[in-house]
Amino acid sequence: MEPGAKSEAKQGEARAGSGAGASGSGGGIIKVYHERQRLQFCLLHALNNLMQEKECFTRVELDGIAGNLVLNDPNKGQWTPLSFIFKPHHNVITGNYDVNVLITALEARKKKVVWHDRRKGASSIDLNAEALVGLMINVPIRRFRGLWTGRHWVAIGSIDGIWFNLDSDLSEPKQFKDRENVIGFLDSVLSQGGELMVVMRDE
Repeated sequence: MEPGAKSEAKQGEARAGSGAGASGSGGGIIKVYHERQRLQFCLLHALNNLMQEKECFTRVELDGIAGNLVLNDPNKGQWTPLSFIFKPHHNVITGNYDVNVLITALEARKKKVVWHDRRKGASSIDLNAEALVGLMINVPIRRFRGLWTGRHWVAIGSIDGIWFNLDSDLSEPKQFKDRENVIGFLDSVLSQGGELMVVMRDE
């Protein structure tokens, strides 16, 4: 979430080619769009990395979604002097958007989010599904030798048939060796308290 914060699930990855590109099966270079972490805008970065498009989503749009969620919430919380900053669905200054903003943002792009049942394991996900857009994971992170804990949004996507970890905390995307490598990584995320969401085209 913050610069330098590393997610606990970093297993099962192989480094991609230099910069934001990797070698495809035909020998060509695959262009991979990858936004780097800034403040706590990991959900914004993860969404753009998932969609592989700069400013597919913007801070203004996500702030607007968060604000509308508050207005439409029948169980609005009690006002406090800090309510101008610490909104129910995000932090006005640093970002830190929640899952409700994620779901609403993707639904606006005609995508649906399916929360994965951790009891089934990652192998139950059809990574070859035609309607599959990609995966969003929310992982626990620790800083300051464990004195500070939080959560971090990460996009996992298949680009030209090659799977990448598009974590904005990474200096560059990391290419998975194969689908089994992806499954192993996701199972590691789930075992460490992470949450996994499958993003599909809403057909």
